[in-house]
Amino acid sequence: MTSMDGITNPPIDQLLDAAGSKYSLVLYAAKRARQINAYYSQLGEGLLEYVGPLVDTYVHEKPLSIALREINAGLLTIENLEPVAPEASVAE
Repeated sequence: MTSMDGITNPPIDQLLDAAGSKYSLVLYAAKRARQINAYYSQLGEGLLEYVGPLVDTYVHEKPLSIALREINAGLLTIENLEPVAPEASVAE
């Protein structure tokens, strides 16, 4: 990738193959983008609670674009992000 191509690169079809559904892809990418944003915010403070970008980045690249490229490269693993409903207790 020689220049920033935006959402068209990586292709959405490849991203959907990695995530399984549009809903999962949105949750997955948004969560990772927030982590990247927090990493850059904390970089000056020396806290480093979050892992920085796992791919090469460009100066004005948005965290969401970085997250989508990480997903496409297979550098992240998807965990079940949907909330699990608690089982109803059985009254005896």
